[in-house]
Amino acid sequence: MSESNCPLNHSHEDQAASRRAVLLGGVAAAGAAALTTVSDTAIAADSDAAKQPLDFRKTDTAVVFIDPQNDVLSEKGANWGAVGASVTANRTVENMELIFKAAKLRGYHVFISPHYFFPTDGGWKFNDPLEKEEFKSQSFARRGPLTLEGFAGSGADWLDRFKPYIEDGKTVIVSPHKVWGPQTNDLVLQLRKRGIGKIILGGMLANMCVESHLRELLEQGFEVAVVKDATAGPRHPEWGDGYQAAMINYRFLAHAVLSTEEAVERMR
Repeated sequence: MSESNCPLNHSHEDQAASRRAVLLGGVAAAGAAALTTVSDTAIAADSDAAKQPLDFRKTDTAVVFIDPQNDVLSEKGANWGAVGASVTANRTVENMELIFKAAKLRGYHVFISPHYFFPTDGGWKFNDPLEKEEFKSQSFARRGPLTLEGFAGSGADWLDRFKPYIEDGKTVIVSPHKVWGPQTNDLVLQLRKRGIGKIILGGMLANMCVESHLRELLEQGFEVAVVKDATAGPRHPEWGDGYQAAMINYRFLAHAVLSTEEAVERMR
């Protein structure tokens, strides 16, 4: 058989081309496998969460609500233009009240992590974009840390329908968080002192304070379930939909993402 007719005697160029094809095919196959693995892992994780839900008990589980305040939940609040559509669509206020009622009825601890700005905070030398808007609109403004003068009915005050639950002498109102997360207040200490290991989390704003609390509480070793319709987020023409952004991260991070109905049902 002549060299030109022998199938085993390809040119160097043919062999190189063949090797490239094999390598490229292997890379493509590996990429497809990786995508399949990620997809399958996500589906499996979601399935596992459904099969093994958090076990809520009043002995080790607490409700934590962030910023249940007029400026982010009232139609008269400073931020209603940004958050109103999301609050209305989610029935955030109504759902938060359902959780308040269930918690009080069943003996669960309830914690409030509020957002306050005092006049001295105006001396900060730099702020992020949302902080700048908060200072501009005087959101969560109080006249001082040692006085409640002007507090009642202000943007920093609680929504009226929440006051019976918050002002019952049992709800723990921690010191204010000054940016977004509980690193700047005593929430973690108050939870630890009561032996709390699991948290039902809601409040405002979904992609800012609630997500920041979620992340820090996870770092501190708590198991956290976010109640997806007991929160809401801002919608901004340039920055985007804060609620949708938060929901993506909740699903990646939280131990459970529940509806209000599911959360209340599990509060035995």
